[in-house]
Amino acid sequence: MAARLVAVDDAAAAVLAPYTKIRERDLVGRERLFVAEGEVVVRVLAERSRLRVRSLLVEQRRVDAIADVLERLPDGVEAYVVPQAVMDGVVGFAIHRGILALGERGPEQHAATLVREAQIVVGLVGLTNHDNVGGIFRSAAAFAADAVLFDEETCDPLYRKAIRVSAGAALLLPFARVRTAHELIDVASDAGLTPIALTPRGDEAITELPRGRYALMLGTEGPGLPDEVLARTRRVRIDMPGKLDSLNVGVAGAIALHAVTRKL
Repeated sequence: MAARLVAVDDAAAAVLAPYTKIRERDLVGRERLFVAEGEVVVRVLAERSRLRVRSLLVEQRRVDAIADVLERLPDGVEAYVVPQAVMDGVVGFAIHRGILALGERGPEQHAATLVREAQIVVGLVGLTNHDNVGGIFRSAAAFAADAVLFDEETCDPLYRKAIRVSAGAALLLPFARVRTAHELIDVASDAGLTPIALTPRGDEAITELPRGRYALMLGTEGPGLPDEVLARTRRVRIDMPGKLDSLNVGVAGAIALHAVTRKL
Protein backbone atom coordinates (compact mmCIF):
# COMPACT_ATOMS: atom_id res chain seq x y z
CA MET A 1 0.00 0.00 0.00
CA ALA A 2 1.21 3.49 -0.86
CA ALA A 3 0.04 6.56 -2.70
CA ARG A 4 1.59 7.15 -6.11
CA LEU A 5 3.63 10.35 -6.40
CA VAL A 6 2.94 12.29 -9.59
CA ALA A 7 5.03 15.37 -10.40
CA VAL A 8 2.98 18.17 -11.98
CA ASP A 9 4.40 21.51 -13.12
CA ASP A 10 1.38 23.09 -14.78
CA ALA A 11 -1.41 24.70 -12.73
CA ALA A 12 -3.78 24.11 -15.65
CA ALA A 13 -3.22 20.34 -15.67
CA ALA A 14 -6.52 18.48 -15.84
CA VAL A 15 -5.72 16.28 -12.85
CA LEU A 16 -5.57 19.39 -10.63
CA ALA A 17 -8.96 20.75 -11.72
CA PRO A 18 -10.84 19.58 -8.58
CA TYR A 19 -8.53 21.73 -6.44
CA THR A 20 -9.01 24.94 -8.40
CA LYS A 21 -10.51 28.01 -6.73
CA ILE A 22 -11.12 26.25 -3.42
CA ARG A 23 -12.61 29.45 -2.03
CA GLU A 24 -15.80 28.54 -3.92
CA ARG A 25 -18.48 27.41 -1.48
CA ASP A 26 -19.95 24.94 -3.94
CA LEU A 27 -16.88 22.70 -3.80
CA VAL A 28 -18.58 20.27 -1.44
CA GLY A 29 -21.43 19.99 -3.90
CA ARG A 30 -19.26 18.97 -6.85
CA GLU A 31 -19.27 15.19 -7.01
CA ARG A 32 -19.71 15.13 -3.21
CA LEU A 33 -16.10 16.12 -2.61
CA PHE A 34 -14.39 18.33 -0.06
CA VAL A 35 -10.90 19.70 0.52
CA ALA A 36 -8.90 19.14 3.72
CA GLU A 37 -6.10 21.64 4.29
CA GLY A 38 -2.89 21.37 6.31
CA GLU A 39 -0.86 18.50 7.72
CA VAL A 40 -2.87 18.08 10.94
CA VAL A 41 -6.22 17.86 9.17
CA VAL A 42 -4.94 15.68 6.33
CA ARG A 43 -3.51 13.25 8.88
CA VAL A 44 -6.92 13.03 10.58
CA LEU A 45 -8.61 12.37 7.24
CA ALA A 46 -6.10 9.73 6.17
CA GLU A 47 -5.58 7.96 9.48
CA ARG A 48 -8.72 8.30 11.60
CA SER A 49 -11.72 9.33 9.52
CA ARG A 50 -14.44 7.14 8.03
CA LEU A 51 -14.15 9.30 4.89
CA ARG A 52 -11.95 8.33 1.97
CA VAL A 53 -9.00 10.21 0.48
CA ARG A 54 -9.32 10.52 -3.29
CA SER A 55 -6.07 12.38 -3.97
CA LEU A 56 -3.56 14.80 -2.49
CA LEU A 57 -1.90 18.01 -3.63
CA VAL A 58 1.47 18.46 -1.95
CA GLU A 59 4.03 21.23 -2.31
CA GLN A 60 7.30 19.50 -3.16
CA ARG A 61 9.08 20.61 0.01
CA ARG A 62 6.38 19.02 2.19
CA VAL A 63 6.51 15.48 0.82
CA ASP A 64 8.91 14.26 3.52
CA ALA A 65 6.66 15.67 6.27
CA ILE A 66 3.81 13.32 5.30
CA ALA A 67 5.84 10.44 3.89
CA ASP A 68 4.39 8.09 6.52
CA VAL A 69 0.84 9.07 5.56
CA LEU A 70 1.55 8.52 1.87
CA GLU A 71 2.97 5.07 2.59
CA ARG A 72 -0.23 3.95 4.34
CA LEU A 73 -2.70 5.17 1.76
CA PRO A 74 -4.29 2.59 -0.55
CA ASP A 75 -2.78 1.86 -3.93
CA GLY A 76 -4.38 4.01 -6.59
CA VAL A 77 -4.50 7.20 -4.53
CA GLU A 78 -2.40 9.78 -6.33
CA ALA A 79 -0.39 12.53 -4.64
CA TYR A 80 0.28 15.38 -7.04
CA VAL A 81 3.61 16.97 -6.15
CA VAL A 82 3.94 20.59 -7.28
CA PRO A 83 6.16 23.64 -6.81
CA GLN A 84 4.81 26.43 -4.60
CA ALA A 85 3.98 28.63 -7.61
CA VAL A 86 1.82 25.89 -9.11
CA MET A 87 0.00 25.30 -5.84
CA ASP A 88 -0.74 29.03 -5.52
CA GLY A 89 -1.95 29.11 -9.12
CA VAL A 90 -4.23 26.14 -8.60
CA VAL A 91 -5.99 27.32 -5.45
CA GLY A 92 -6.14 30.96 -6.53
CA PHE A 93 -4.19 32.59 -3.68
CA ALA A 94 -0.90 32.26 -1.80
CA ILE A 95 -1.28 29.16 0.34
CA HIS A 96 1.50 28.26 2.74
CA ARG A 97 0.28 25.09 4.45
CA GLY A 98 1.49 23.12 1.45
CA ILE A 99 -0.70 20.04 1.87
CA LEU A 100 -4.23 19.54 0.57
CA ALA A 101 -6.32 16.41 0.21
CA LEU A 102 -9.44 15.79 -1.78
CA GLY A 103 -11.89 13.69 0.21
CA GLU A 104 -15.10 11.87 -0.61
CA ARG A 105 -18.11 12.63 1.54
CA GLY A 106 -19.51 9.12 1.39
CA PRO A 107 -23.22 8.34 1.82
CA GLU A 108 -25.43 10.70 3.80
CA GLN A 109 -26.02 9.58 7.36
CA HIS A 110 -29.54 9.40 8.79
CA ALA A 111 -30.31 11.54 11.81
CA ALA A 112 -32.60 9.01 13.49
CA THR A 113 -29.95 6.30 13.23
CA LEU A 114 -27.21 8.51 14.65
CA VAL A 115 -29.16 9.49 17.77
CA ARG A 116 -30.82 6.15 18.54
CA GLU A 117 -28.29 5.14 21.20
CA ALA A 118 -26.73 8.57 21.76
CA GLN A 119 -26.17 10.12 25.16
CA ILE A 120 -25.27 13.65 24.03
CA VAL A 121 -26.18 15.21 20.69
CA VAL A 122 -25.50 18.77 19.53
CA GLY A 123 -28.16 20.52 17.44
CA LEU A 124 -27.24 23.58 15.36
CA VAL A 125 -29.92 25.97 14.15
CA GLY A 126 -29.16 28.69 11.62
CA LEU A 127 -25.38 28.81 12.14
CA THR A 128 -23.91 30.28 8.96
CA ASN A 129 -20.43 31.10 10.25
CA HIS A 130 -17.88 28.42 9.35
CA ASP A 131 -15.61 29.34 12.25
CA ASN A 132 -18.42 28.80 14.75
CA VAL A 133 -19.47 25.51 13.22
CA GLY A 134 -15.90 24.26 13.14
CA GLY A 135 -15.30 25.35 16.72
CA ILE A 136 -18.44 23.61 17.93
CA PHE A 137 -17.45 20.38 16.18
CA ARG A 138 -14.07 20.56 17.90
CA SER A 139 -15.71 20.98 21.31
CA ALA A 140 -18.27 18.28 20.58
CA ALA A 141 -15.48 15.83 19.79
CA ALA A 142 -13.43 16.89 22.82
CA PHE A 143 -16.37 16.31 25.18
CA ALA A 144 -17.40 13.03 23.54
CA ALA A 145 -20.72 14.08 22.02
CA ASP A 146 -22.13 11.26 19.92
CA ALA A 147 -23.30 13.25 16.90
CA VAL A 148 -24.16 16.68 15.52
CA LEU A 149 -27.45 17.46 13.77
CA PHE A 150 -28.11 20.72 11.95
CA ASP A 151 -30.85 22.41 9.96
CA GLU A 152 -30.84 23.48 6.32
CA GLU A 153 -29.64 27.01 7.13
CA THR A 154 -26.50 25.87 8.95
CA CYS A 155 -23.35 25.83 6.84
CA ASP A 156 -21.69 22.60 5.78
CA PRO A 157 -19.14 21.27 8.29
CA LEU A 158 -17.11 19.84 5.40
CA TYR A 159 -16.39 23.27 4.01
CA ARG A 160 -12.61 23.73 4.02
CA LYS A 161 -12.49 26.44 6.69
CA ALA A 162 -14.90 24.63 9.01
CA ILE A 163 -12.77 21.48 8.82
CA ARG A 164 -9.62 23.46 9.56
CA VAL A 165 -11.11 25.29 12.56
CA SER A 166 -12.45 21.99 13.89
CA ALA A 167 -8.87 20.60 13.85
CA GLY A 168 -10.29 17.70 11.85
CA ALA A 169 -13.15 16.94 14.25
CA ALA A 170 -15.65 17.46 11.42
CA LEU A 171 -14.04 14.44 9.75
CA LEU A 172 -14.49 12.26 12.83
CA LEU A 173 -17.81 13.13 14.44
CA PRO A 174 -20.95 11.68 12.82
CA PHE A 175 -23.39 14.32 11.58
CA ALA A 176 -26.61 14.63 9.64
CA ARG A 177 -28.66 17.45 8.18
CA VAL A 178 -32.40 17.77 8.83
CA ARG A 179 -34.80 20.25 7.30
CA THR A 180 -35.77 22.35 10.31
CA ALA A 181 -35.15 22.88 14.00
CA HIS A 182 -38.53 21.28 14.65
CA GLU A 183 -37.50 18.12 12.82
CA LEU A 184 -34.30 18.13 14.86
CA ILE A 185 -36.33 18.27 18.09
CA ASP A 186 -38.65 15.52 16.86
CA VAL A 187 -35.76 13.21 15.99
CA ALA A 188 -34.09 13.80 19.35
CA SER A 189 -37.30 13.36 21.32
CA ASP A 190 -38.25 10.18 19.47
CA ALA A 191 -34.88 8.73 20.54
CA GLY A 192 -35.52 9.57 24.19
CA LEU A 193 -33.21 12.59 24.31
CA THR A 194 -34.30 15.72 26.18
CA PRO A 195 -33.91 18.81 23.97
CA ILE A 196 -32.27 21.64 25.93
CA ALA A 197 -31.93 25.13 24.50
CA LEU A 198 -29.04 27.35 25.49
CA THR A 199 -30.36 30.88 26.00
CA PRO A 200 -29.63 33.84 28.32
CA ARG A 201 -33.34 33.62 29.21
CA GLY A 202 -32.98 30.07 30.50
CA ASP A 203 -35.17 28.99 33.40
CA GLU A 204 -32.36 27.06 35.06
CA ALA A 205 -28.57 27.00 35.05
CA ILE A 206 -27.11 24.29 32.87
CA THR A 207 -25.01 23.17 35.84
CA GLU A 208 -28.26 22.30 37.67
CA LEU A 209 -29.44 19.74 35.15
CA PRO A 210 -29.90 16.21 36.46
CA ARG A 211 -28.24 13.24 34.82
CA GLY A 212 -29.82 12.42 31.50
CA ARG A 213 -29.56 12.08 27.75
CA TYR A 214 -29.62 15.49 26.10
CA ALA A 215 -29.79 17.21 22.72
CA LEU A 216 -28.05 20.57 23.22
CA MET A 217 -29.60 23.15 20.88
CA LEU A 218 -27.47 26.11 19.81
CA GLY A 219 -28.74 29.07 17.81
CA THR A 220 -27.06 31.82 15.86
CA GLU A 221 -25.46 34.73 17.70
CA GLY A 222 -27.69 37.73 18.24
CA PRO A 223 -31.20 36.41 17.60
CA GLY A 224 -30.51 33.04 19.21
CA LEU A 225 -33.00 30.24 18.91
CA PRO A 226 -36.50 31.18 17.66
CA ASP A 227 -39.25 31.47 20.27
CA GLU A 228 -41.18 28.56 18.79
CA VAL A 229 -38.10 26.37 19.24
CA LEU A 230 -37.56 27.56 22.80
CA ALA A 231 -41.18 26.71 23.54
CA ARG A 232 -40.48 23.05 22.73
CA THR A 233 -37.32 22.70 24.78
CA ARG A 234 -36.00 22.82 28.31
CA ARG A 235 -34.41 26.28 28.45
CA VAL A 236 -31.04 26.51 30.21
CA ARG A 237 -28.55 29.30 30.77
CA ILE A 238 -24.88 29.76 31.61
CA ASP A 239 -24.66 31.92 34.72
CA MET A 240 -22.25 34.81 34.13
CA PRO A 241 -21.42 37.19 36.99
CA GLY A 242 -19.52 39.58 34.72
CA LYS A 243 -20.63 42.69 32.87
CA LEU A 244 -21.75 40.86 29.71
CA ASP A 245 -24.64 38.44 29.45
CA SER A 246 -23.66 36.65 26.26
CA LEU A 247 -20.81 34.66 24.73
CA ASN A 248 -19.70 33.66 21.27
CA VAL A 249 -21.79 30.62 20.36
CA GLY A 250 -18.71 28.47 19.98
CA VAL A 251 -17.46 29.38 23.46
CA ALA A 252 -20.94 28.97 24.96
CA GLY A 253 -21.28 25.58 23.29
CA ALA A 254 -17.99 24.39 24.76
CA ILE A 255 -18.98 25.45 28.29
CA ALA A 256 -22.38 23.84 27.92
CA LEU A 257 -20.93 20.60 26.60
CA HIS A 258 -18.53 20.44 29.53
CA ALA A 259 -21.42 20.94 31.94
CA VAL A 260 -23.68 18.40 30.28
CA THR A 261 -21.10 15.67 29.86
CA ARG A 262 -20.25 15.87 33.56
CA LYS A 263 -23.79 14.56 34.11
CA LEU A 264 -23.15 11.29 32.28
